[in-house]
Amino acid sequence: MFAVLAGLDVSWREVGVWQVDERVAPDGDPDRNSGQLDALPGKHHLMPVTATNLDAAARRYAGSLPHRFDVVHLGMGDDGHTASWPPGDPVIDHTEPVALSLPYQGRVRMTLTPRVVNHATGRVVLTYGESKAAALAGWLAGASLPIARVTRTATVVFTDASAEVGP
Repeated sequence: MFAVLAGLDVSWREVGVWQVDERVAPDGDPDRNSGQLDALPGKHHLMPVTATNLDAAARRYAGSLPHRFDVVHLGMGDDGHTASWPPGDPVIDHTEPVALSLPYQGRVRMTLTPRVVNHATGRVVLTYGESKAAALAGWLAGASLPIARVTRTATVVFTDASAEVGP
């Protein structure tokens, strides 16, 4: 997706790219999401997950956010998590714009909260692969999954045939 976007005729010097979530890990760690942004032009605003005081860093990052995002890009895990909102984690109920999750899959994560994601003008969810089919079907059927906290209004979902849930 980033390669396709990068090839578009866009004034990239005017585009800001903020991370939705990031694993607390050293710079250059393969677990980090930030390396994926290298393919996308624009001014990158990386989450400060190497800071000594992560709570203060989350507040600083929150202060750098625009009033409203034009679009928020999300993925979805096999368990229905998105934006580092793991099932059962209280991070999904935080009212501040940026918060820290409990350890999930071995890492604490910094994430935008539902308030920010749902305040965006639009959202794009990319989810594909057979392993996502059950969670996608559950979300669309109204199951209590973390991704269900994403408003459906102005949200576009892209998937592939192996994750498809029917007509």
